[in-house]
Amino acid sequence: MLTYKAFAKINWALSVLNKRNDGYHDIISLMHAIDLYDTLIFEPSSGIEIQTELPIKRVNNLIYKAIIALQQYTGIKKGIKVTLHKQIPIGAGLGGGSSDAATTLKALNELWGLNLGVNTLQEIGASIGSDVPFFFNLPLCIVEGRGDIIKPLKIEKSYTLVIVKPKFSISTKWAYEFLNLETELTTEYKKINNNIWQLYLLLYEGAYSNFHSWNDLEKSVSRKYPEIEKIKKKLLEAGALMSLLSGSGSTVFGVFNNEVDANETLKIFEGYWCKVVQTLTSY
Repeated sequence: MLTYKAFAKINWALSVLNKRNDGYHDIISLMHAIDLYDTLIFEPSSGIEIQTELPIKRVNNLIYKAIIALQQYTGIKKGIKVTLHKQIPIGAGLGGGSSDAATTLKALNELWGLNLGVNTLQEIGASIGSDVPFFFNLPLCIVEGRGDIIKPLKIEKSYTLVIVKPKFSISTKWAYEFLNLETELTTEYKKINNNIWQLYLLLYEGAYSNFHSWNDLEKSVSRKYPEIEKIKKKLLEAGALMSLLSGSGSTVFGVFNNEVDANETLKIFEGYWCKVVQTLTSY
């Protein structure tokens, strides 16, 4: 039996560059793991068993897709029982399903003695979901392409965040399709690439008072869901140094100077799913 933690992530920055011929979008993003996690327990079994309280059909479960993808890649037909204790909300822009999938590939690689390298596991993971490759390279990366080009980065400082999710969830597919309907994507790659490296250097140095973060999905998502902007405003009024939609949402996060202020802020979000978390510095 193996027990793994599958960590969530936030996006410090997310630029959508263009729509690809394969239907995905090219992006450039600065992604950072946080200390919110799902717990997955793996045990030998004669078939594929997934125990979870989630109302998701097995064929749509990314854990199941990861198991099938690994079986198909290796030709191994071993069974596995996975018990998922879910803490990362669904449809939140926190990468919970992708993290569960990456964790499943890592665990089965160990449990089944496959000895597959990280690059191979990333390649399998990319066939399951665009965010999956990131979770093999925690805690901080610049992510490009459709999510399959990864540049791991060092980070020594941890940041205190308040993360707030409204009652609704957002489909990643919808968020990208809605963006195409709402705006022309004319982002200049070189400018964005420079800006994202500057943002990383500020994070590394701890100069968070100078943050300039962005999310190309935020404006169009907020038009459909105006509560996003209301949450951002509340976080800033409560003392957040900056606030941003994570990924395609619906979670919004704010950066705070300390845990005391962050915990005090939770009081104004009664009725919401909200937590104080820390960004990871190692994994």
